[in-house]
Amino acid sequence: MPSLRIGSFLRCVILTLAWTIFFLLCACSARHEPALAITHVTIIDMTDAAPLADQTVVIEKQRIAAIGPSSSVAIPRGAQIVDARGKFVIPGLTDMHIHLTAAGEPDGSRKFMLPLLLANGITTVRDMGGYLESIRPLQKEIQEGKRFGPRIVTPGPYLDGSPPSFEPSLVVTNQVQADEDVSQLVALGVDFIKVQSVLGREAYFAIAQAAQREHITFVGHVPDRVTATEAADAGQHSIEHLTNVLRGCSRDEAKLMREQVYVPLKQETAEQSHSRVVRWQKELMDSFSPGKAAALIAKFKEKDVWQTPTLVLLKNDAFPTPENLFATVSRAEYIPPRTLDIWKKSRIEQMRTTSPQDYELHAHLLRKSMDMVAEMQKAGVKILAGTDAPAPDVFPGSGLHDELQLLVEAGLTPFAALQSATKSPAEFLHSTRDSGTVENGKFADLVLLDANPLDDIRNTRKIRAVILGGKLLDRDALIVLVAQELRFASGH
Repeated sequence: MPSLRIGSFLRCVILTLAWTIFFLLCACSARHEPALAITHVTIIDMTDAAPLADQTVVIEKQRIAAIGPSSSVAIPRGAQIVDARGKFVIPGLTDMHIHLTAAGEPDGSRKFMLPLLLANGITTVRDMGGYLESIRPLQKEIQEGKRFGPRIVTPGPYLDGSPPSFEPSLVVTNQVQADEDVSQLVALGVDFIKVQSVLGREAYFAIAQAAQREHITFVGHVPDRVTATEAADAGQHSIEHLTNVLRGCSRDEAKLMREQVYVPLKQETAEQSHSRVVRWQKELMDSFSPGKAAALIAKFKEKDVWQTPTLVLLKNDAFPTPENLFATVSRAEYIPPRTLDIWKKSRIEQMRTTSPQDYELHAHLLRKSMDMVAEMQKAGVKILAGTDAPAPDVFPGSGLHDELQLLVEAGLTPFAALQSATKSPAEFLHSTRDSGTVENGKFADLVLLDANPLDDIRNTRKIRAVILGGKLLDRDALIVLVAQELRFASGH
């Protein structure tokens, strides 16, 4: 988290005091909190209204109680006052694709992921697949005020084919399994269903029917044996990582699908497998059809299929180039050694078989993916900001700011990019009554910035304070969070 980088001397002092201060903060959160007033601030409320200067936001009982000109808003007696002259307030950010339990439990989520998320202004996350037995206790700790953390929605385990790509997964190969697994997950209270790439056609469409019957949303990858158009028609509500979206823009889509699911008769070497993938990617690029792309985008708009492109994942992991291979080294100190070792091994394996020509192809694939995101957003397809942290070289917390910057580089305005992490997630999650914008009556999940993100999206990194459920985490408290995380990362 570069904006809160800590000097070595200051770190020693903070680490000595960190636990004491943090426990005091948690204790205070359990008691009745006085009102909080943020005065003389510029509000970027993420509605269609222009930014409002010199405003006061009054927060009581975890919600926004009043908003108005600082000259006229009454501040409750005994309120904690934050003078925010020259500052900007935005809604708390949402990372719409993250894996909380992917870094080892129970400490990975609590001591690695959560501190970095909060320190980067992320107050809501859509966990996209993990262990319910780990996530449920974490949610309870946060809801009961025993731990600071974002609001969490989750599907629990993935639904995938055999063998599954990742764990935890429920393997689905037919309609009976689809009906049973979707019904079981609904009974467990998951928020949505997540589908993965290895699912066969029968299983995928059976899951779609079961989800419709159970009145639960399903999202995830477009499986390799299903087209993006078919996924839209089946009711998949969001597509992650643009999986098989570029394939759906090819004039040779059917041929590319056959090649993608081809299983060699003899076991391939790593070099042979890599060469086959590169040939396929070249075919993908060479066969791109603007007409098919326009038709697919129109289908997404018609069927209300949202996109979580995770451009930061595509750039740093799927399509790395020499320019970004080591761009994230400066943040490596925040990553526990076990996770960092996984990242390094993944990168070494990629570099072992990748040629300069491959890197050039990666750059073209990333640019084409970014162009598709811009075209979809321009056509009215809704975009969601997500990262896939902690995938290799995708950092919890700061990765979302990387994603926002990439969305702007793709062609979105700073306002549209910021919407993808605020208002749009609330709309997708049907939580606009409580979140997504800075308005009266909504949860007081806010981020106070030192500079205007509409002038430069990189200003979302310049965090002065985070308000989580009405609780002020000022810069000192955020430094404590980061110091605790650094201590954990250095010892694990």
